[in-house]
Amino acid sequence: MSNIQELEAKIKDLEEKLASATQKNVREKIETMSSEVVDSNPYSRLMALKRMGIVNNYERIREFTVAVVGIGGVGSVTAEMLTRCGIGRLILFDYDKVELANMNRLFFQPHQSGLSKVEAAADTLRNINPDVDIHTYNYNITTVDSFDNFTNVLTTSSLTDGPVELILSCVDNFEARFAINTACNEFNLTWFESGVSENAVSGHIQFISPGETACFACAPPLIVASNIDEKTLKRDGVCAASLPTTMGIVAGFLVQNTLKYLLQFGQVTNYLGYSALTDFFPTMNLKPNPNCDDLNCRKRQKEFELKPKPEVAVEAKEEEKPVHEDNEWGISLVEESVDERDVTVSEGVTLAYTFPDQSSIEECQEATSNDVSLDELMAQMKSI
Repeated sequence: MSNIQELEAKIKDLEEKLASATQKNVREKIETMSSEVVDSNPYSRLMALKRMGIVNNYERIREFTVAVVGIGGVGSVTAEMLTRCGIGRLILFDYDKVELANMNRLFFQPHQSGLSKVEAAADTLRNINPDVDIHTYNYNITTVDSFDNFTNVLTTSSLTDGPVELILSCVDNFEARFAINTACNEFNLTWFESGVSENAVSGHIQFISPGETACFACAPPLIVASNIDEKTLKRDGVCAASLPTTMGIVAGFLVQNTLKYLLQFGQVTNYLGYSALTDFFPTMNLKPNPNCDDLNCRKRQKEFELKPKPEVAVEAKEEEKPVHEDNEWGISLVEESVDERDVTVSEGVTLAYTFPDQSSIEECQEATSNDVSLDELMAQMKSI
């Protein structure tokens, strides 16, 4: 009996040693991964940009602070993409709670139902990338008290205690968009406006630099310009941005241009639209309205006009003389028509239609000048 007990004790001792060795091995791997996080930030998926020569230092993404306003269909996916890219600090604004109806999003999960969206988002994002510094604010930015706090956060919450580098508007109503527009015009903050149409298959993003591009008030939507309360237009059972596909596409456009703006590569779009029904992607440049209703927008426009503009090198061209001395407008006529009879084709290729010879034309003209029946004319035309 004692031999059995001794054997069991040896087995137990071996199991403890094996478990200890396994734990040591796991700890060493974790320490190695932690050192890699410090040295090369493996959480960031931007290394390919450096390897392909697109950016010199992708790790600069750690230096930036981005605020995402609205953690809904587009905003939640945008926040996740930025987290996976290793953004330095992420600031989230929203005042809604997670509902089961939000499960059409690509981000929220059923067990988060009842939590505030910013709380649920922060919990998920920290598990994805603990390196990102995430701040959350659960209030409505359109109220008077909250708006003051909102502007204070935007102007003092970067990693250097200054204004944030970029603001991403992912809200679903015009009132919130105008609140963001007002704050950005007042404090000269750059931002992206985004949205998904009510039919859920179209969307857009718009880059707004106060004074340089059109702000959201420069060309307001019709219902805003008409002083219509947008709450009266909401229809039961209709949820804008209800397709995960459209939300993912718009969020992808938004984050892609955010990276281009922050890391300074490629061309940042001024306005990019998306229509799924026709696979149409309209782009355009939106200039600011000199008569914009926003006083601060007009102020920023004047400041931008006074900024020194980069000189553009223009090649010197020789002075072109007019075709004729008395030809004031330089107008000339050029023959561009080609006679089909002069067209040559390669061997083995035939023309679908040939130019009729002169004799056939003369016969046809003679036939039309005489009294000829319709059947005879048809027969002559077929013979040509």
